[in-house]
Amino acid sequence: MEYLEFELPIKELEDQLQKCRVIGEESDVDVTETCSQIEKKLKEAQKDIYKNLSPWQRVQLSRHPNRPYTLDHIKAICGDSFLELHGDRNIKDDKAMIGGLGKIGDQSFMFIGQQKGYNTKTRQYRNFGMANPEGYRKALRLMKSAEKFGIPVVTLIDTPGAYPGLEAEERGQGEAIARNILEMTRLKVPIITVVIGEGASGGALGIGVGDKVLMLENSWYSVISPENCSSILWRSWEYKEQAAEALKLTATDAMKIKVVDGVIKEPLGGAHRDREKTFLAVSNAIVKSYGALKNLSPTDLISQRMEKYANMGVYKG
Repeated sequence: MEYLEFELPIKELEDQLQKCRVIGEESDVDVTETCSQIEKKLKEAQKDIYKNLSPWQRVQLSRHPNRPYTLDHIKAICGDSFLELHGDRNIKDDKAMIGGLGKIGDQSFMFIGQQKGYNTKTRQYRNFGMANPEGYRKALRLMKSAEKFGIPVVTLIDTPGAYPGLEAEERGQGEAIARNILEMTRLKVPIITVVIGEGASGGALGIGVGDKVLMLENSWYSVISPENCSSILWRSWEYKEQAAEALKLTATDAMKIKVVDGVIKEPLGGAHRDREKTFLAVSNAIVKSYGALKNLSPTDLISQRMEKYANMGVYKG
């Protein structure tokens, strides 16, 4: 298990607990009381740290190297029923954007999401979860296929942003994202969106228009990352914590300003601390959201979706 800087007090107590147990196993000394005291301290420290996380600490948790990524969620939720589909039928297959058909129970869904890598090799292979235009065009192709066969769409967002390279701009990065936003507003099947990690900028919005938009508790959703915001405003990355506070990028902030429709609770310490519990919570949220949308006619679905986004940012004096 890797630990973030603010988690070091927890690491120390966990190390102490481990040593205490080893002493108990390797000698005749009764360490039961000492272990229970350390366990008590550990629980208090976990509650104290994780119940009072700052926006910047939540950003750090959303990037935790052990945090489950899109494919982890899909494989856990769908099991062997997931069939990945490839290519945008134009340029190539973008490995940063994955998609395919999968089942939860007896219901089929079209799953689409950004995929990050686990080590240096896979991070390069997945382009660090930053999709090119062909990734967004692949996503749109899959959404249109889902619409054709009446299959609901689930998008899982986890990206530091769309790829900003020259070749991406040459192939129409802005147009691809804008086209997706336009087409998603009028898609005739339910769209359920879950922000599972980082939800940054247009890269997230390119697959982020949904009838129900949900966020995991320690994810974030914003027009810009705290570091980039800090570098623009203060010409330095040192003010990233202040930027995170000002951007109102946490799940609770997004709920308050009605950018998202719900927050999915994570296990204490983050999604990586209890993956199975996290997968179950996400699966249940998808099923519940679909239950609320499945009986709506395409016309009602589209008009409600349009109205929802048209009301964002409206100020009534």
